Amino acid sequence: MTTRSKAYRDAAQLVDRSQLYTPAEAVSLAIKTGSKNTDSTIDVVFKLGVDPRHADQMVRSTVILPHGTGKTARVLVFANGEKADAAREAGADIVGGDELIAEVADGRQDFDVVVATPDLMGKVGRLGKVLGPRGLMPNPKTGTVTMDVVKAVTEIKGGKIEFRVDKHANLHTILGKASFGEQKLAENFQAVLDEIMRVKPSASKGRYIIKTAISATQGPGIPVDSSAKAEA
Repeated sequence: MTTRSKAYRDAAQLVDRSQLYTPAEAVSLAIKTGSKNTDSTIDVVFKLGVDPRHADQMVRSTVILPHGTGKTARVLVFANGEKADAAREAGADIVGGDELIAEVADGRQDFDVVVATPDLMGKVGRLGKVLGPRGLMPNPKTGTVTMDVVKAVTEIKGGKIEFRVDKHANLHTILGKASFGEQKLAENFQAVLDEIMRVKPSASKGRYIIKTAISATQGPGIPVDSSAKAEA
């Protein structure tokens, strides 16, 4: 059994597990229960009423957070020629073709998001065992397989995030940093919630969002009433 730190136990005492907090209340409490020594990341997890084993119940999408994530993602772009040049000009951190594909296959991991032009996907597809476990395989549905590499890189650098439900029907994503303050975090939460609702699978029956919890890194989960508007 894991022994929690005194700081965690003290923080947990501030959370009433028997009640559902509004999004604004939850992010405010998450800020208070986060680390006092660092600018904590604020996360959210949703328990969804879907069965991810069925393709028609997979929940996966992207959303541009109104206030960004608080960190700049390192973007790798697989592209050649003019598209490679355009990706570099747009701010991509790592750009290349066959040689870069080989480097990633050999274990290179210094990136957070991967974008690829369609013409290279035949080769990039072979990186499934490397990129798949990290959730980094480019996908047309999330805008990461595209000829418009400038738009893709610009949006990612501007706070675009990708989310997908895991095999246990949990969906976890970042909301930002504690330093954002209550209002910006609440607005980021609402943007994520709106997109999750927008992509609700038609095959999902019954209650769609079963539980929602917001937390600071290494902080206690705070139950959220996701039916309440995220107004600070």
